[in-house]
Order: sequence, then C-alpha cells, then structure tokens
Amino acid sequence: MTEFRIVLATGLDPDEAWRRVTDWPRHAMPLTTVRSDGRTVTARTGTGRYGFDDVMDVVHREPPGPGRPGRCRLVKRGPLITGWAEIDVRPHRGGAVVRWREDLRIAPLPALLDRPTAWCGRLLFRRTLRALLRGAPGAGAPGAGVPEG
Repeated sequence: MTEFRIVLATGLDPDEAWRRVTDWPRHAMPLTTVRSDGRTVTARTGTGRYGFDDVMDVVHREPPGPGRPGRCRLVKRGPLITGWAEIDVRPHRGGAVVRWREDLRIAPLPALLDRPTAWCGRLLFRRTLRALLRGAPGAGAPGAGVPEG
C-alpha cells in the first residue's frame, strides 16, 4: 500500500485555505501542468509529446461551512497512476488545518517499491501544499501542534 498523509497548519481562514488547495491549476510544478473542468482534474507530466496524464475524478466536493470541515475526494483513473486522494480543511487555532491523505499506485512498479513511492509522494505533496498555503502566518511544519484525527 502506498498511502501517505500530510497535515499542515496555516494562519489562513478555512475558506481561503480550501480555495487554495482546490485550485487545481495552482498544483502545477516543473514539468507538470494541471487543468480541470470542475469534475475532472488532469495533471500532465512530461515535455512535448513525451509524458503521461494523471486523470482524476472529483467524486466528492464539499467546501467548509458553519460547523463542518471542507472535504474533497479524488479518484485516479489513469492507465499509469491509480488510487485516490482526500483533502480535509477545518478551523484550527484562528486559522485552518489541512489534511491530505492519498493512496498512490504507479502501475508498472512492483509492490516492493510501495514504500519509496509513498515517501516520494509525501515529499512532493508536502512541498506543493506549503507553496499553495505560502504567505499565510503559521504555515509551517506538518503536524506542528495539529491533532492527527
């Protein structure tokens, strides 16, 4: 299993944190572009005609509201990358806490490489989330004073 979790606290209010982490094109990084029509998110990694698509369906999307966290679930359905991702954004100490949980499977890799895949995924997505939340007071170390549950 390649499941990993990331927990980040931010000084952003939950609505703004939600807006940033679900603004799919902002998830782009070197060699990867991201586009979305609202129901499907496609991350294209590569250069020119050489590359692959990570296609995800947004199967649940509920922004934060009074007394409830924001929640989003994506299901990966590409031929190369499968799995799912869940995002949870809730109020925390005058700001928000973002929890990202993902199960990532790269089809041609043997199960022996699940742990390194999860480690790389955690590193990459932690960096992406920090960039999305950057500039917010309190954005910092994952899990710093943040309850895991």
